[in-house]
Amino acid sequence: MLRLASHACIIVFLTILTQLSGIAWALSRLFRRPLPAFVILYTGLSLAAVWIAPLTGRTALSCFERGPLQVQSWVYCATNRTYVTPELRTVLQEAAATVEAVYPGTQTLVLDGSFPFLTGFPLLPHLSHDDGEKVDLAFYYADATGAYLSGQTRSSFGYFAFEQGSTHCPDQWLSLRWNLAWLQPLWKAYQLEPERNRLLIETLVEEPSIGKIFVELHLQQSLRLADDKIRFQGCRAARHDDHIHIQL
Repeated sequence: MLRLASHACIIVFLTILTQLSGIAWALSRLFRRPLPAFVILYTGLSLAAVWIAPLTGRTALSCFERGPLQVQSWVYCATNRTYVTPELRTVLQEAAATVEAVYPGTQTLVLDGSFPFLTGFPLLPHLSHDDGEKVDLAFYYADATGAYLSGQTRSSFGYFAFEQGSTHCPDQWLSLRWNLAWLQPLWKAYQLEPERNRLLIETLVEEPSIGKIFVELHLQQSLRLADDKIRFQGCRAARHDDHIHIQL
């Protein structure tokens, strides 16, 4: 019974993490060598999702294509977190191309999108990435001299390297607004590249299909951004001064 319960916990954890690996783990228990079977099954399910998900309205952003729009880390592809609707994919590609046309060599980096299947299936720790219509983009960064750093982020996975600024949010329980102060000294000492970040957000604002863009208030001020689509996400949601959240 204990062994069965442990496998059930593993299946739940893997399903929350990647949506498909819990299925692979359950099926791998039927084989004499379950670990190699798990790797093969999960790889097969993930590859199949790339072909099947478009039938249900989502498409995967590739980790192998080179161009102005790229996934920040192969980890996002390996965990099936790069799925968006075809409409959102087109918006991302066009916005990245616009920034690259003005600033040649610019790479726009995608972080979390959604899982391949099931509207309403949560992509933790996000509150709303459950339908392919939301995606996070990394900020553009520069070195101490102000020179743009192509394809670079402060943290290794694009999240949790917060830009510090004034906030009216109090410390409170039951909140996803993590400050993670202990992590901040570990990140690279890059600074935001203001021109590219401003151009990207303004380009997205002009796209009729974009409904909301979440950016922290102090960055809205420092980047001189003002539009009804640009919102503050609230004090109980995750901070948005480490990435840009957009949604249809």
